Amino acid sequence: MSTVSISRCSKQVLFISIAATWIAAYSQGEAAAAESWQKVELGQVEVGGEIGRRIAITIDANLLKLDIDKDFVGPLADKKSKDGYVAAGKLLDSAARFAAYQKNPAVVALKDNLVRKIISLQQDDGYIGIMLPEQRVTALWDVHEMGYLVYGLLSDFEFFGNDASLQSARKLADYIIANWNKVPADWGQKTGVATEVAATGLERTMLRLHTLTHDPKYLDFCVKQRHLAEWHPNIVIGRRPLIEGHIYGFLCRCLAQLELNAIQPDERLLGPTHKAVDFMLHGDAMAITGGCGQWEIWTDDQDVRGELGETCATAYELRVFDHLLRTTADSHYGDLMERLIYNALFAAQSPDGALIRYYAPLEGPREYFPLQNYCCPANYRRIVAELPQMIAYQTPDGVAMNLYSAARGEFQLRSGVNVRFAEETDYPNSGKVQIRVGLEKPTSFTLRLRIPSWAKDSELRVNDEAVSGVQSGQFAAITRTWKNDDVVRMDMPMPYRFVLGRKRQSGRVAVMRGPLVFCLDGSQSKQLAGRDGADLGRITLDPQSISAPESDKAVRPDGLAVTIQAWKPDYRCERPGDLTLRLTEFPDPKGTAAYFRLQDFSQACDDELLAGR
Repeated sequence: MSTVSISRCSKQVLFISIAATWIAAYSQGEAAAAESWQKVELGQVEVGGEIGRRIAITIDANLLKLDIDKDFVGPLADKKSKDGYVAAGKLLDSAARFAAYQKNPAVVALKDNLVRKIISLQQDDGYIGIMLPEQRVTALWDVHEMGYLVYGLLSDFEFFGNDASLQSARKLADYIIANWNKVPADWGQKTGVATEVAATGLERTMLRLHTLTHDPKYLDFCVKQRHLAEWHPNIVIGRRPLIEGHIYGFLCRCLAQLELNAIQPDERLLGPTHKAVDFMLHGDAMAITGGCGQWEIWTDDQDVRGELGETCATAYELRVFDHLLRTTADSHYGDLMERLIYNALFAAQSPDGALIRYYAPLEGPREYFPLQNYCCPANYRRIVAELPQMIAYQTPDGVAMNLYSAARGEFQLRSGVNVRFAEETDYPNSGKVQIRVGLEKPTSFTLRLRIPSWAKDSELRVNDEAVSGVQSGQFAAITRTWKNDDVVRMDMPMPYRFVLGRKRQSGRVAVMRGPLVFCLDGSQSKQLAGRDGADLGRITLDPQSISAPESDKAVRPDGLAVTIQAWKPDYRCERPGDLTLRLTEFPDPKGTAAYFRLQDFSQACDDELLAGR
């Protein structure tokens, strides 16, 4: 019998916040933090651990293996399409970010080659795209393609100072604005896709262009032509005509509203984001992995089979939570980011980095997307390229550490003093983290460390001196005069948690440890072979038999698995169980089940990311 600790927690009442209260809290947080929790520059933080490995394999095994001429540039050169999308702009955005982060000559060369070819294909009127002349603007996804081409060119300008990319981006953006009047009022009825979905990403592109150029026409387009502040949609559940429940499109526009709010504060811009976050956390929209929706669309029934958790939606969940973390300083958003990254996001990629999924279900077989262009592969590369900027943030009085991974970085404090940090950890294998501070001279500043909601009884020490008042679900703020080679040590216990399912998963639990969800590969034994994910979900676990974490390479070189006794779905429940299960990390490509039954639900607990919020 294992003596590994198991977290037991009582049910808590879920509090549904009133929109006005959330908006007021957000506004107060933004007033305090809008100019504070700033993203670091790409290349300022070097990331190791599993996050760093995912960045590296996405570059080496995916980005650098693409047939760019065939799949991306070719359609732009041919211009023979009547509809469709290839995501050349998204590819350029990710390539520019990876190049800025890694400084890999091969990635820089790929990016430069892509930029040259895209700009060379721009027509005199500014158009870059894949459509026949008569299909431009009004054909489905042409605006979407053009908007992200502008966005990718802006990334090249922002990170590499390429003025030709900026001029090409402006010329293409001006083409969109000049031709926007071609979009008919009933465009959605004609195409079957609502205008805001068909033009996903356009407002964020124009706002970024305004920020980089200070030209008011791009801001005016968002405010006066796209009426961004007046957009207050309802949550539409299920796939219906116009696909207005499209999560990616919804969250992308929420993010545009939040970015507009930073330019022109307006409480109306906060409502849709509140609605989406509230639905995810309190309306049963979010699965245990953090993923949302089926067939790209909002759902609330906790059906975890099939087309669950579109990769594009996962990417934009991360971006929204990142924005909210930086503007409210609420560690809960960091907890959500961590859950998404280690489960839903990494499950969207093969462990070797070569292949990418459209969906990452909890139950049933998982499939890789057959293409390397289109939206999900392109958005996966983009969000992985943004992960280095989510590790830590600069604050008005110091530094805030958000994600724990082996990492090195350097920041310039508001006082002008440079501070270096070296983070050493095997996280998420354990909750032990060591951060060494580097300074040229003693300097006073505040170091904030996110203590995850699951990390009860965490200990924090500076140079072996205990820090008091450490609470889970908050940032621990240490303000002191720091000296060179000061060392911060964190110890966050990682007991197993048997987290209660909801709705269709009622009466079952997911097995978690730290941020990780574990799953079952049904092909691991003759007793389980051939059983469907739903059948595997009828297995009853024996929580007392769970083992200490064991080494497993199904997902990552230093990955984990756990062994647990269980009973087949019948009437017998003697000890020991008649099954021995090996559960692996959720991104295991062979995983087909993640929820199981218990005999005694006093061993189970609510999801800490939902309870009491």
